[in-house]
Amino acid sequence: MRRFYFWQKEKSTKKNLRQSPLRKAVLVGNPNVGKSVVFNRLTGLYVTVSNYPGTTVEVARGRGYFIQEEMEVVDTPGMYSLLPITEEEKVARQLLLQEQPSVVIHVVDACNLERMLSLTLQLIEAEMPLILLINMMDEARRIGLRLDCDLLSQRLGIPVVAAAAVLNEGMANLRKKVAELVRTAA
Repeated sequence: MRRFYFWQKEKSTKKNLRQSPLRKAVLVGNPNVGKSVVFNRLTGLYVTVSNYPGTTVEVARGRGYFIQEEMEVVDTPGMYSLLPITEEEKVARQLLLQEQPSVVIHVVDACNLERMLSLTLQLIEAEMPLILLINMMDEARRIGLRLDCDLLSQRLGIPVVAAAAVLNEGMANLRKKVAELVRTAA
């Protein structure tokens, strides 16, 4: 079966590629799902925000530790699809293509999971080293939603982590899953 990989249409250019000796974890997801809170939890005080080359879109970069391994963590602008429409989506897609992350953490809102899984499926099809982080579990619990992360992980074939980043819930498990994924990919 031949697959059509829509993310291969653009050629990477070296001029925008940011070199770092560290492995890279890139946070992606829709706007307002808590990516920046997750970023702050993973990086602590080592945060730099800069415009992506050639744009006015801000990209935050920092460093975090994942079970004894320091990694660069990148917080991308919000995106709905790997087929970009907005400048923010173009920057997020370009980051994924050019910087070749060791792991992509797709942050989703637990209360709107079904709507956000289309990007998850695109990232899986793109064969990205992916972890699905279901954030805002505190909100989901408050309205009576229950999610079976183990079943979802089994169905998608990727690690799934439940979290409430504002409460620091699930962050230790996320670090562990990132370290495991990076270790098995090496």
